[in-house]
Amino acid sequence: LIVISVVFSFIYPYVCPEITINCDMDKNEIGEYIRTRRKSLNINQPILAELSGVGLNTLVAIERGNGNPRLDTLRAVLDTLGLELNVTLKS
Repeated sequence: LIVISVVFSFIYPYVCPEITINCDMDKNEIGEYIRTRRKSLNINQPILAELSGVGLNTLVAIERGNGNPRLDTLRAVLDTLGLELNVTLKS
């Protein structure tokens, strides 16, 4: 089970500090979630790639659900967007 927590506190400290979405997500859904979050912040792909320290082609592949990014690469993108990745045991 992968839990992606949207943490708004660093961007919008006056908003609810955390919203957690629990679901089984495949890499396509994670990529779509990242794309949706990026667009909601009005950040284009080149800027997000630069801010997160990943290559533009890597970011594009992640958003499309392609490739197999390293965990630290995925974490860098999520962190830049105010998201975090939590892995928990299945119940």
